[in-house]
Amino acid sequence: MPAFPIYTTRAIRKLEELAALASGTLMERAGLAAAEFARGICGDTAKSVLVIAGPGNNGGDAFEVAAHLKRWFFRVRVVFSGERDNLSKDARAALAKWEAEGGGLEKDIPGDAHFDLAVDGLFGIGLTRTLAGEHAALVGKLNALGATVLSLDVPSGINADTGAVMGCAVRASHTLTFIAHKPGLLTLDGPDHCGDLRLDTLGIDPEPLLAPEGRLLDRDVLGGAIRQRAKNFHKGQAGSVGILGGAVGMVGAAVIASRAALKCGAGRVYLGLLTPRPPCVDYAQPELMLRKPKELFAKSFVNALVVGPGMGKSDSARRLLAAALVAPVPIVLDADALNLIAASRALAASLAKRKAGAVLTPHPAEAARLLGVTTGGVQADRVASARAIAQRYRSWVVLKGNGSLIAAPDGKFWINPSGNPGMASAGMGDALSGMIAALTAQGAQPLQALLAGVYLHGAAADALAASGAGPIGITASEVIDRARALLNRRS
Repeated sequence: MPAFPIYTTRAIRKLEELAALASGTLMERAGLAAAEFARGICGDTAKSVLVIAGPGNNGGDAFEVAAHLKRWFFRVRVVFSGERDNLSKDARAALAKWEAEGGGLEKDIPGDAHFDLAVDGLFGIGLTRTLAGEHAALVGKLNALGATVLSLDVPSGINADTGAVMGCAVRASHTLTFIAHKPGLLTLDGPDHCGDLRLDTLGIDPEPLLAPEGRLLDRDVLGGAIRQRAKNFHKGQAGSVGILGGAVGMVGAAVIASRAALKCGAGRVYLGLLTPRPPCVDYAQPELMLRKPKELFAKSFVNALVVGPGMGKSDSARRLLAAALVAPVPIVLDADALNLIAASRALAASLAKRKAGAVLTPHPAEAARLLGVTTGGVQADRVASARAIAQRYRSWVVLKGNGSLIAAPDGKFWINPSGNPGMASAGMGDALSGMIAALTAQGAQPLQALLAGVYLHGAAADALAASGAGPIGITASEVIDRARALLNRRS
């Protein structure tokens, strides 16, 4: 399984208690780690540094940073947005260190000064309210400085649990987060505000102290889903995938999913199109075998099913989905299959009763329909939304988007760091569903296939972007071809 644990704010607080370290010691460690990181960014002591300290313990971390940098002969100025008497004992001790080095405090960012680096220690993981007034103004001025910005633990204004912008937020060049990763830095708006995200555990190994709530995917997840093929191997051992979809005007969606399944290793791919006059062959990909839709699950000759790409919401689509839901093979549900389930208690109940594995791949609007809430409600807490869908429908779920969320019915979750904005084009979700089904057909458990498929999907797009083929204008077909190349490197 992926290596990096993720903890919510409440769990981080618990870890701080379980670590049996004084809070002042943690503040000292965080301050030193951040100061060393800042020194590495600056390079030489001729650089001018602005440190912004807030009213809480994040401000205490900032005072520690300022004291170290001044001791190392950097030119440092500190803006303090708070009241000395309201600081915690540890934060007051950190302030005393800064003042012992001869440092002073300013109320606002000086308008006539130049800074090479700004250290954002305004608010940390405990922020729950919308920034307003002088704090919002300070964030605006910091963002307008044009300096490199290092945020401590979390960019001020970002909710550490959800990634939501709390009114306004610092746009950091670098973020050094402490102890463990937080979900809000990895999904929704968090990645856009973090810049280069680094982790310093402060000498704490969190997992023996507290089981992680989530994990961050990395490339090692591919190893759990891909088997090395023996030389004595045939297509029957690579499994068969059935793709059900492609109503009038939407045939391309099902074709993309089918091509993804074929190029990601399935031995056979059967395509059942709902359009009244389906073609007899895909001339661009003649290896695909076109069948009548009912054949895909009536004979159980496939090892995995994809239902939904371009399926439409007709009565015939609903009947075919109902039949597919009782098929005794793993199933990947996407697009209109999800919309039909959201609108039908009977289909939802059938899904929840399945014994074979089911994978759901909603984007935020589809997730909102599955939960009976608004899209904004889903995005307000992506971790909670993905968990709720997984529990309600007793399925594994990927909530697509920036920092895609994968959730299991038992509440475990994963966040995917791969992918880029070039994936915002038609057919990407269809390609993902075909990839997941292909890995399942080749022997991976549905959860393994889901985790690997989501990471692979994004990694393929990242490889295209790195090669100069994106991120603007990346197509699903290009992602499929690059995913095949990445799989072959692993096998």
